[in-house]
Amino acid sequence: MRIAICPGSFDPITKGHVDIIKRAAGLFDKVIVLVLTNYNKHHTFSLEERKGLIEKATCDIENVTVDIYDGLLANYALNVGAKSIVKGLRAVSDFEYEFQMALTNKKLNPELETVFLTATSEYMYLSSSLVKQVAEFGGDISEFLPPQIVNDVMKKLCNKKIGG
Repeated sequence: MRIAICPGSFDPITKGHVDIIKRAAGLFDKVIVLVLTNYNKHHTFSLEERKGLIEKATCDIENVTVDIYDGLLANYALNVGAKSIVKGLRAVSDFEYEFQMALTNKKLNPELETVFLTATSEYMYLSSSLVKQVAEFGGDISEFLPPQIVNDVMKKLCNKKIGG
């Protein structure tokens, strides 16, 4: 069985993320969307909330599961028998960091390959940070998120603004 991991912080998951996940699901037998903690970012949604949003957004993709991990991606891949990491690239600026991560993961787990999928043109500009910023200023985010999670995200971001 060909197992791939789509790792990320997904804070929150966007239509761009879902596009990459769907495309990966067409290439591999099983895709694990792995919610990771990025200690360089401040997260709006908890790990559990992000996992729940991803499960809602990907519930129609049969060979996709969602998991949470706080450790080295290379070790997680080894533990689940994954040989591939799938990463989406929006622009050349994404590549430098992702290439560095791919080489590091390969050094830690020599059997692990990173596959880069380029974003489709309609999602090249899209990021979770952009979605949060638009929502926090009262903008319509429905074009950026899977429809199953728009209300959940708006509720969280509106509460954050009211409480903060």
